[in-house]
Amino acid sequence: MPPGTVRLHRVIRTTPERIYQAFLSPQAMAKWLPPHGFTATVHEMDARVGGHYRMSFTDFASGHSHSFGGEYLELVPGERLRYTAQFDDPQLPGQMTTTVRLTGVSCGTLMEVEQGGIPFAIPVEACHLGWQESVQLLTLLLEGCQG
Repeated sequence: MPPGTVRLHRVIRTTPERIYQAFLSPQAMAKWLPPHGFTATVHEMDARVGGHYRMSFTDFASGHSHSFGGEYLELVPGERLRYTAQFDDPQLPGQMTTTVRLTGVSCGTLMEVEQGGIPFAIPVEACHLGWQESVQLLTLLLEGCQG
């Protein structure tokens, strides 16, 4: 795996459409995306190709926040999302690109996530851990609403 890139996958007991929706709903993103110990605020979300989003994560213990935003590059309902992200903090330069692939399988959906361009100041293993925590929260959100 090249430096600055994380890849992970998970089978979630839900449909590809529900996962896709969870990536494009401000309320859902604020619930599942921040890793453990953080809260999130979605400031803007224009979920269309060429549209932009802005969010911030706040460390609940310290109150320290960091904000970021990006552009939606590709949106294929129930199949694929690709978007960019840039931190506002000049100590975290560069642009990350995240690709999410969704494939229906016999017991739910295989979700594959790849995020590249992670700033050198962020250890890749810490980013990977954060994604694992976020996916755990996503799974709890989606598997809890099977109606």
